[in-house]
Amino acid sequence: MKKRALMLLLAFVFMFATACSNQSQSDNESKDKGSSEKVKLNMWVFGSTGYEKLAEEYMKDHPNVEIKIQSTQFDDHHNALFTALSAGSGAPDIAMIEVNNIERYREAQDRFYNLYDFGAKDIKDKYLDWKWRIGESADGSFLFGLPTDIGSTAMFYRADVFEAAGLPTDPAEVAKLIPDWNAYAEVAATIKEKTGKPIADNVELVYNALRDQAPVQYFNEKEELLIEKEPYIKQAYDYTVNLIQKGYLGSNGLWTPEWGNAMEKGSYATLLAPAWMQGVVKGNAPNSAGKWLITNMPGGAGNWGGSYLTIPKESKHPKEAYDFIQWLVAPEQQLKSFKDMGLFPSTPSVYDAPEFKEYKDEYFGGVNTAQVFAEAAQKVKTVYMGKNYGIVQSEIVKALTNVQKKKADPEKEWGEAIKRIKRQLERQ
Repeated sequence: MKKRALMLLLAFVFMFATACSNQSQSDNESKDKGSSEKVKLNMWVFGSTGYEKLAEEYMKDHPNVEIKIQSTQFDDHHNALFTALSAGSGAPDIAMIEVNNIERYREAQDRFYNLYDFGAKDIKDKYLDWKWRIGESADGSFLFGLPTDIGSTAMFYRADVFEAAGLPTDPAEVAKLIPDWNAYAEVAATIKEKTGKPIADNVELVYNALRDQAPVQYFNEKEELLIEKEPYIKQAYDYTVNLIQKGYLGSNGLWTPEWGNAMEKGSYATLLAPAWMQGVVKGNAPNSAGKWLITNMPGGAGNWGGSYLTIPKESKHPKEAYDFIQWLVAPEQQLKSFKDMGLFPSTPSVYDAPEFKEYKDEYFGGVNTAQVFAEAAQKVKTVYMGKNYGIVQSEIVKALTNVQKKKADPEKEWGEAIKRIKRQLERQ
């Protein structure tokens, strides 16, 4: 009986092992079959990225991957993404998020895949340190997105206005003439006296340039308001007020037809702006080639713009999505994006490429604008933005506008702006 029982037990074990083996073989066959099936990735972007062209290139080398890119306007894009994430449905496999908007999504960290889980630490050293850190959680354990382009800043200037004021026009000489903000104010006085023109066309861009060079801005990582505790933002505000009161700044609103027309007419001397503004200048001032030149920003550099590619948790193909975005933002592809669409790379290795070192933009007088913005990119410091960044920015610009257009008292406007900011933050 014992012998018979043992034989029955062995037979059962053999049958069980065979069944498991067959199941394992079946599973493997299923996986092999699945690997040849089409993986469809939906990607949401905004603006003109040129990623459609790169996606076509990727799909040729990865025939099992189909990528559909949907591009919408900036605000519509971010609002639709926020709505989809909040609802828990409708989000794409890949979503682009602009740098100033990324704070808006930090509290929804659980709605995104942590890209460190896919091996993103292996490529971290390929990117500008400050750009990478903005895409991380506060403790550095979670990576929201891979870096795309950046918006390092420089000083665009009208050579004809500088010449009319009796000032140097060569980019290197202008950089020596205006190394800091005190010198910028002195040149503003000369230009106003000699030509009657303002040094800049908008109060916001001057204020932004100083703000972006500050070591801290509106909030710390605990979301505590800093503008009454730290001096930097008030100093930027006071400096801008000083230029306003002396009549050194124009009043055309950003992105208005008047603002664009002034670029063509040379109604002012300098435009403090990021790399991507090159296309804006060319578009608004097509007949001013050679009149607009570019040199270093006074006092250093800041960053305005640039984005990250994220993978929402709703994606059923996060590995394939990661493989694509890793390829898309690799140095080789960022160089292509720069050459095709003017997107400025966040990968420093590209700055040593012959295309960068030998680059000349004839519109901007043959200046190697790539090198100007590359040098600026490496001067940028990491600054925490805060999820309510937009509230503070809007109220400070409103105060400056009131000082300029309504001749309002600057200190009173500053105080009123602080009150409005605090009221809005209490409601958040």
